[in-house]
Amino acid sequence: MGSSSRRPVACGVDVGTTNAKVVLIGEDGAVLARAGRPTPRDAEGQWVDADALFAAIEEMVLEACGDDYEIHAICAAGVGEDGVLVDSASRPLSKALAWFDPRRHGVFRALRADLRDDEAFDAETDPVRTLVGWAWSRAELEGAGADVASARSWVALADLAGVRWSGRAFLSDTLASRTGAWRAADREWSAERVALTLGSADLLPPVVRTGDVVGAVDSPALRAAGVLASDAITVAGGHDHPIGGWGVDQLVPGAVLDSMGTAEVIVAQSLRPGLRRHEHVDVAPGIRSEGSTLLRVEELARNVEWASQDPEVAARIRLLLQGGVEPEPVLDAGYFVPGPRGGGRPSYSLDAPSDPLARASAVLGALAAVGRDAVLAVDRVAESAPHDDAARPREVRLAGGWARSPGWLEIKAAVTGRPTAVIAEPEVTAVGAALLAARARGWAPDPAVALGRL
Repeated sequence: MGSSSRRPVACGVDVGTTNAKVVLIGEDGAVLARAGRPTPRDAEGQWVDADALFAAIEEMVLEACGDDYEIHAICAAGVGEDGVLVDSASRPLSKALAWFDPRRHGVFRALRADLRDDEAFDAETDPVRTLVGWAWSRAELEGAGADVASARSWVALADLAGVRWSGRAFLSDTLASRTGAWRAADREWSAERVALTLGSADLLPPVVRTGDVVGAVDSPALRAAGVLASDAITVAGGHDHPIGGWGVDQLVPGAVLDSMGTAEVIVAQSLRPGLRRHEHVDVAPGIRSEGSTLLRVEELARNVEWASQDPEVAARIRLLLQGGVEPEPVLDAGYFVPGPRGGGRPSYSLDAPSDPLARASAVLGALAAVGRDAVLAVDRVAESAPHDDAARPREVRLAGGWARSPGWLEIKAAVTGRPTAVIAEPEVTAVGAALLAARARGWAPDPAVALGRL
């Protein structure tokens, strides 16, 4: 039930690496308001203060609602691996170690010999995984002389707001898949990996399905401002990229989302349950389905940053992205070798030309080829599904900051040999989360209204 003076809305939250966003949609799916601000980090850009993040989310919700809107359902998504140990009141006992923090590599090296790997785990075993954060958080508490026994649960940053609003500790299943210790095929933890890194399975909250209702919304700040319906619900969100990909799949059934920002992330939904990871394609449970989510991550910005150490190449890359100059005919010549995942160093081939425009063209051409190959890998995994799933059209839709660069889109089309189509909505994950909240509420929002018709 709600008030008569405010319009009912569903709210989606996206806790990103750089920025956090809030989007409100109406019952028909129309985006009505939005707010955003930088994700609160320390001066070096590594730490996240979980309390400050939660306060920022509530401030953005209040800003977006203003005097006009009332929240009936809310869902938060975000970064896949970051989180904190919390006490019995869901207060963080430390700050959150960012997924890109270089200290993860040292922790991972110390653990690697005991992390027996196989393709049954949903994600590749590397320093980014949440289990590295588990080990680091325990060590930090012990090093600071804190009582580790005061920890009651691990909470992912993306789930933090939902945990506090609902008063219930939980972990969204799409985030469980990013830990490096979860197998979606049987929805079970690796007891060995949990014991090695987190120390005790008692610190793992219940895993819930992304899109499920986890409780009412209990927020003194939002209630006092009059922006909450009396029966507002909290909906489990989860990993940002699968939720964005699910939203695009609602718009174009069977579509592959190619999201291009700091990294290039390829996401697709499959009707087949229990798919296993291979070809560097990670898996997670399907969203609002019994199927699977497929995901592959490639380096993007880091390769450009490396090539841009040469100011003349950097200038030509900017021009190419803007469409201000035609690329040299070396897009697929192999003159640039992108750095492999996990921090590998990029390089030029020995016969690479020295001309800055040729080098810039080779860099962008090689990165477009990496994205093309990632889409093909996801396609191959999806095509291992039964005929009715494999027969669905696997169109590609582009999103993210790079999708706003006309020259990059032309290079992508030239290298992939297929036309590009850009999702009109700039905040695909936040809108996907809002769509999940609306569906859980029982509404039937139109994804074409929410994300923009193609």
